[in-house]
Amino acid sequence: MTSISALLLDLDGTLVNSEPLHREGYRIYFAAKGWDVPDLTIFTGRRALDVLETEPGPWTGLDPRTVLEEILRHVPDEDPDPVVGARELVLGARASGTPVAIVTSAGPGWVERSLRSLGLDVDSVDLVVTALDVSAGKPDPEGFALACARLGVDPAGAVAAEDSPAGIRAAVAAGVRRVHGIATTHDAAELRDAGAVAVHDDARPLVDLLGAG
Repeated sequence: MTSISALLLDLDGTLVNSEPLHREGYRIYFAAKGWDVPDLTIFTGRRALDVLETEPGPWTGLDPRTVLEEILRHVPDEDPDPVVGARELVLGARASGTPVAIVTSAGPGWVERSLRSLGLDVDSVDLVVTALDVSAGKPDPEGFALACARLGVDPAGAVAAEDSPAGIRAAVAAGVRRVHGIATTHDAAELRDAGAVAVHDDARPLVDLLGAG
């Protein structure tokens, strides 16, 4: 198998099952406001600020940053559950000498909290690209392109893992040819349609992929 120049990992839904916590934050806040937002998947895999700025909804006309701050206050104060195989994937990649970058739509504080739930920290990976590091969030390729540039690797030789169509499209647009879907938040068909070369229920097949690579 072709060698892997870098492992580019989404966070929410890929390494940790955090989407239920985020959805609960949205649900509580929207209910308190009396807003009917039936499709919360518009937020999955994207920077919430981008959604609030660009998608029409009951928040239209309000300051999106203020709305986001209120939503975040309603996210349950719980650590997310790990995706099966996620810790082994990160540790296995580091042990094999494969650079690991987290490319996420979340902020730095959530990254630290999520890694802690895996028994890891920011020093467990080579690079973290958060929502604060880019001018445009997924599905824009900026985050993945930035990660590859900072790692000094060709995107074509990297492997990415994502749980959302927006994230998969971002990685593909950045030139990553091997983008794997993790079907924790979306149907496998949606992830394949977005460009995933394979779709898995959790991170364990990617651990095996590292061994093969």
